[in-house]
Amino acid sequence: MHALTPANDLRASEPEALLIRRAADGDARAFSDLARMLVRPALAQAVRILGDRALAEDAVQDAFARLWREAGRFDPERGSFAAWWRRLLVNCALDGRRRLRPVAPIEEAADIADAGPTPAGAAESADLAARVQAAAAALPERQRAALALFHGEGLSMAEIAETLETSEKAVEGLLLRARATLKTRLDGLKGELQ
Repeated sequence: MHALTPANDLRASEPEALLIRRAADGDARAFSDLARMLVRPALAQAVRILGDRALAEDAVQDAFARLWREAGRFDPERGSFAAWWRRLLVNCALDGRRRLRPVAPIEEAADIADAGPTPAGAAESADLAARVQAAAAALPERQRAALALFHGEGLSMAEIAETLETSEKAVEGLLLRARATLKTRLDGLKGELQ
């Protein structure tokens, strides 16, 4: 299975770019092949951005519907397919989050179970993971997306800026504010972990 390569390594002759051109001409089989290549990494990225698998699945489905409708809009002269697809996916994830569901309060997030080796260890791990996830989920959408793209996807500031349609300086600000907010919200955990 072929995974998306970093945006600066993807050329117009790469499989994704070739398939999107064929899909733009109405080739449903090419679109199906493209979707098979993209679905797993897209779902993983959407889960990291949204923190919820059901919302992520909806966002990926919306992104694929848009990809089919807008396949003809991809222009390899303006950038890589990977960057274009990533922007489309992130936009669908953020739009879906706004439209579908408010962020759960931290008290509800603590009920998330985590299969650990012992019941006590599982309870502690689940509580910690739920607190971190709830704190991240409460961040503003663009901050959460920047964190997911930087830490989850390993993208550069330039790639994130392109995906979020902003400047690298703005991405730095998003990341700084997100980290500062998480540090403040999670500061009390430091004492519990020692």
